[in-house]
Amino acid sequence: MAPSTPSAVMRGRRLSSISLEVLFFLNGWYSATYFLTELFTFLYKGLLLPYPKTNLVLDLVMFFLYLGTEIVRIHFGRKGNLCVRMTPLGISLALTFPSALMAFYYFLFQTYVLRIEAVMTMLLLPFYIIQVILEVLTLATFRI
Repeated sequence: MAPSTPSAVMRGRRLSSISLEVLFFLNGWYSATYFLTELFTFLYKGLLLPYPKTNLVLDLVMFFLYLGTEIVRIHFGRKGNLCVRMTPLGISLALTFPSALMAFYYFLFQTYVLRIEAVMTMLLLPFYIIQVILEVLTLATFRI
């Protein structure tokens, strides 16, 4: 009985990307650190700065949308890469752009941007750029 895996995997070729998997793993940990840091900076800004309540609520709602998008993006990316499936990896690739836009929003457009937020976001954006490149290359190998 033949296993139900793609023919290239049965011939001994590994299609999933180890580099992409390592990057998803590191991005998961970095995202957790990023979101905790953002949560504490929102607490700081809400208590000590004259932050308008409507802006604070908007920024927090966007923050939780960003958190959800990032969790789903990383989950589908890892699942698609490890299971050699194009659809979950494509979903992850598509969700990378909204995640990058939300990170960019927190870098430039929120009411108060603290230096730690700017530094953390500037370290996060290269993750997105490298992941897009690796996801496209991995999707191309899945296609072959």
